[in-house]
Amino acid sequence: MGFEEQRFNVNLSILFTELPLLERPAAAAAAGFTAVELWWPWIDSPTPDRSELDALGKAIEDAGVRLTGLNFYAGRLPGPDRGALSVPGAESDRFRANVDVAADFAGSLGCTALNALYGNRVDGVDPAEQDALALENLVLAARAAHRIGAILLIEALNRPESPRYPLVSASAAVGVVDRVNEASGLANAKFLMDLYHLSMNGEDLPAVIERYASATGHVQIADAPGRGAPGTGALPLEELLGRLRKAGYDGWTGLEYKPGDRPSSEAFEWLPRAAR
Repeated sequence: MGFEEQRFNVNLSILFTELPLLERPAAAAAAGFTAVELWWPWIDSPTPDRSELDALGKAIEDAGVRLTGLNFYAGRLPGPDRGALSVPGAESDRFRANVDVAADFAGSLGCTALNALYGNRVDGVDPAEQDALALENLVLAARAAHRIGAILLIEALNRPESPRYPLVSASAAVGVVDRVNEASGLANAKFLMDLYHLSMNGEDLPAVIERYASATGHVQIADAPGRGAPGTGALPLEELLGRLRKAGYDGWTGLEYKPGDRPSSEAFEWLPRAAR
């Protein structure tokens, strides 16, 4: 089972970033893709002007691509932050202000997956306090996702690149998924299985797939080391995605890798155009 058996979308927050935001959906379409995903595009504002939301929505619709995934506000990303929902004070308030804005924008485009990055540990704050705040905010996010018929994604990152992020294993992220589902009663929280991050944590990826495929709502890939395109590192991504498919996962796989020192349009030679 090869790449041609998968459904791929392009993350426009890491690919095509050499272009202005509003030009990226059309560039992805020109490269042969029918679906895209995004980190929250307005890192300085959880509540951008309606005109900005409308302009991005129009760019996506005019390109003829589907938005299949969107992050809630996550602070400065790319940058030092890894989410806002567990950070007490102003950042938690920004996350809450963003919840319905992000859900409404996603819903207007038929997007059915919203990703909520957990947030870094904060010096001087009890981790238990952060975890209680995170659960409260994730339940709010789960309800907003449910309102538009979407799932809520919870992601594990990797410790070398995100040393203050507490969810650095599949089991830790799935544990949060379970707590959110129990607290909300909605059962719409799912695991975002990013094979790059899990590999950087040294996890046994076939074992992770076998154990957690049924809890997985979305998959993202990049090769490792380096976070480049498939074939630039050592991960057997074609085999791993085949394992996921055999384990029952039939959703999108997000391409969340760096194109390297070339235009993003040239970073897809590993994937036959007919399979995009």
